[in-house]
Amino acid sequence: MEYTYKVHDQISALELSQVFKASGIKRPVDDLPRLQRMLDKADITITARCGGKVIGVARAITDFNYCCYLSDLAIDNEHQKQGIGKELVRLLQEEIGEEVSLLLLASQEAMEYYPKIGFTSIDNGFLIRRNR
Repeated sequence: MEYTYKVHDQISALELSQVFKASGIKRPVDDLPRLQRMLDKADITITARCGGKVIGVARAITDFNYCCYLSDLAIDNEHQKQGIGKELVRLLQEEIGEEVSLLLLASQEAMEYYPKIGFTSIDNGFLIRRNR
């Protein structure tokens, strides 16, 4: 299959919802207004498409100088294990540059994946969970 990638892509909340549902990632997939706000406030959205359909997305928040938080990395289950996630992360790193650290929180199911694409596990993080 042929995949195309676009940095700073404009996608709809519905497209984001569909990728989240198809990937199995836990997000508020039925709350389209919230998903739209997530897209609107992101600093970087990178997509992977197959036949025009969005099948992968990386969504990040950054200051472009010191740190970047990769909030979402989701690939449609039918297209996983094709290097799409790795390419989305590579494009994100290219966009933020060498001076910026890339951080993320991983689900238990993805803990083994991230080291395979260059991430290092860290122990010095803290979290205040959202209420909803």
